[in-house]
Amino acid sequence: MRRWGVVGTGDISDRLVEDLLGSGGVIACVWGRTPERAGDFASRHSIPFATADLPTLLARDDIDVVYIATPAHTHTAIALEALDAGKHVLVEKPMATSAADVELLFARAAAADRFLMEAMWMRFNPLHVEVIDRIGAGELGSVSSVRAGFGTPFFPRPGKARPEDGGSILRDRGIYPVTLAHWFLGAPQAVSARGVVSEGVDLAGHAVLEHTDGGFAQLAWSGVEFLDLSASISGERGWITLDPMFWAGSDARVHAGSAERIFREPELVRHPRVGNGYGPMLEAVSAAIDAGLREHPWHDAATTISITSTLDRILAEISAT
Repeated sequence: MRRWGVVGTGDISDRLVEDLLGSGGVIACVWGRTPERAGDFASRHSIPFATADLPTLLARDDIDVVYIATPAHTHTAIALEALDAGKHVLVEKPMATSAADVELLFARAAAADRFLMEAMWMRFNPLHVEVIDRIGAGELGSVSSVRAGFGTPFFPRPGKARPEDGGSILRDRGIYPVTLAHWFLGAPQAVSARGVVSEGVDLAGHAVLEHTDGGFAQLAWSGVEFLDLSASISGERGWITLDPMFWAGSDARVHAGSAERIFREPELVRHPRVGNGYGPMLEAVSAAIDAGLREHPWHDAATTISITSTLDRILAEISAT
């Protein structure tokens, strides 16, 4: 059984740790910005050791895998330190704030002979796995378009009083629509994007990703208002709709196979979420490490670099307007 160290004590760490412990995982230590934060987190989750000193956590022999869930701009430095310490690493999305840094991280992981993955839990959600498999089997024919949005108002909390304090909304929320588009259409040939920028931070935006074969994706994200939180994938034989919240939902509707299913009664595909939804990803990471893999084939280095490159291109478009 893999033994974990957790770096970061925020909301995401809370939810992931609940699923990790619920599935029989072992957490040896947690790191927080202050001894008080680390100690409180450890107490709530019955973790035996807490520290505010990162080298102390990374030096422990009873930790095989490090999960990093700190602010995105710190991911690269912490992940490099963890890899250099000989740990396997799972980094909360976005893995880094540029494709160049993602490439650096995977190069370092290869040199250290350690597993590395971005925590794109959506890819391992049983609902998304089934949708990907069915589309891959040709149920929709050739996929021609993807539509997806992730927009909810930013709610102030301690340390983050304004949206500007929360980092890039595209990299935090827009990464899900962009990832969905990459699954079915690949990297775009052309990117057209507009957005709202405040104090150098993107708060909202929309983009069209175009492909050489005529395929396209219409994507939107926001931290200042609600958007339709559903998504759809369309092709020559029909379409599939992912109910809100598309990145973490349990239901999809398949409009394909017959006129009745296309127009009146689409097939309902349902995979009720277990716990907070991180279990399938955590199990996949452990299984990959046990098998001696250094990347997971469902979300590997090439995929992560490609998606991050598209995020970089979108941000460049937004910043130029």
